[in-house]
Amino acid sequence: MEQDHGTMRPADARHRKIGDPSPWIVRHADQIPPSGTVLDLAAGGGRHARYLRDRGHPVVAVDRSLDGLCDFADMPDVELIEADLEDGSPWPLAGRGFDAVVVANYLHRPLLPAIVSAVAPGGLLLYETFALGNERFGKPSNPDYLLKPEELLAAVAGTLRVLAYEDIVVEQPKPAAIQHICARRDA
Repeated sequence: MEQDHGTMRPADARHRKIGDPSPWIVRHADQIPPSGTVLDLAAGGGRHARYLRDRGHPVVAVDRSLDGLCDFADMPDVELIEADLEDGSPWPLAGRGFDAVVVANYLHRPLLPAIVSAVAPGGLLLYETFALGNERFGKPSNPDYLLKPEELLAAVAGTLRVLAYEDIVVEQPKPAAIQHICARRDA
């Protein structure tokens, strides 16, 4: 059953249509260190994992269901981790750092510090999800699951250097209020 916050989605419907990678991720992908390992958190059907793997990056894809990622199962440059990131279990990537951490259309505020910590020295955080104001366009509409103004900036403050940030309304692929950030941990 779909809940109104964008984090709980029916796996079969979401994974059936993978879709194109986010224009924000595509725009900043060249800033990921060459051949650097990428964490695709809440990977879903793997649109970003596929895109970044095709660009030569080893990928670690994490999702609560790996149904949409089963074609990756035998690929040596892809690590799949099935984990419910919201059930109170320990962070499944403790002690690991990544050359890029990609998060799209997912927000679970208690994970923000772990997500930022997972960015290795010289690594990049590419994060994009829904923001307050999205309720006028449909789901998600619960303010508990919409970023507050400058919330992504606050999440990286003092830890990562912001390279690009926007809090905007987009029209494609459908109208939505979103925030996205591209930030780097100094080497």
